[in-house]
Amino acid sequence: MQMIEHCIILIRSISAFLILLCITRLLGKQTLSNMNFLEFITAVILGAIGANFAFNEKIQVTHLMISLSVFTLTSLFLSKLLVRYRKMRMWTEGTPSVLMEGGKILEGNMKKNNMTLDTLNQLLRQKDIFDINEVEYAILEINGKLSVMKKEQYRNTTLQDLKLKGSAPPQFPIELIMDGHILYGNLDANQLSHSWLQHELKLRNKRAEDVFYSVRGSNGQLYFDYRDDSIQHPVDVE
Repeated sequence: MQMIEHCIILIRSISAFLILLCITRLLGKQTLSNMNFLEFITAVILGAIGANFAFNEKIQVTHLMISLSVFTLTSLFLSKLLVRYRKMRMWTEGTPSVLMEGGKILEGNMKKNNMTLDTLNQLLRQKDIFDINEVEYAILEINGKLSVMKKEQYRNTTLQDLKLKGSAPPQFPIELIMDGHILYGNLDANQLSHSWLQHELKLRNKRAEDVFYSVRGSNGQLYFDYRDDSIQHPVDVE
C-alpha cells in the first residue's frame, strides 16, 4: 500500500514538473530573464499550485488543470495588454528610479525604494565599481537590477569617443516616442519643445504613429525605429 502511494506521488510530481515546464515555455522567455511584478506573482502562484499537486493527494487533477489554466490565461492576457498600453505597464510594473544623478546620490529616491547605502554599494561592486566617485548616473530598473553610467573620465575609450574628442560632454539619453506615443513628460522635463520633435519627424516624412521607438542619445543624436522596418526575412534563433 505504501509503495502504491509512493508511486502516485512520483507520477504526480513528474506530471506537475512537465506541466509547469510547458506553461513556462508558453509564457515566453521574458519570464526567465528580467522578471517583473506580474511575472513574479505568476511564477509564485504556479509554483505553489504545482507543488501542492505533487504532494497533496486531496487535490484532483481537474481542479489543478482549471487553476493552472485560469492563471496561465490571465497572465498571457495581461502580458498582451501591458505590451500594448504603456500607462497600464507603468502602473503594474512601475518605472525605473534614478538613484544617482550627476554623481550625486538622490536620498529621496533611495528612501522610496527602501534602498540603503550598503545595498547601493553592493550593487555597484557587482558592476565592478568600487569607487562611487566613478558614477555619473545609477538607475534601479524595474527588475531590481542596477544600470550604471560612469563619468566620462572613467569610461572605456571607443573609436567614436576619439572622433568626438573635444566636443560637448555626453548627456543622459532621453526617450521621445514609445510605441507610437510621444512622451510629452520627457520633452517638458528636458526643455525640448513639441514643435522641435514634430519638425524632426517631418524631415523624415514620418508621423509619431509611424515610430515604434525614438530616443535622443547621450551624444545628442536622434535614433528612430519605425514600425515598418522593411526587413523581408528577420533573423531569429530557433
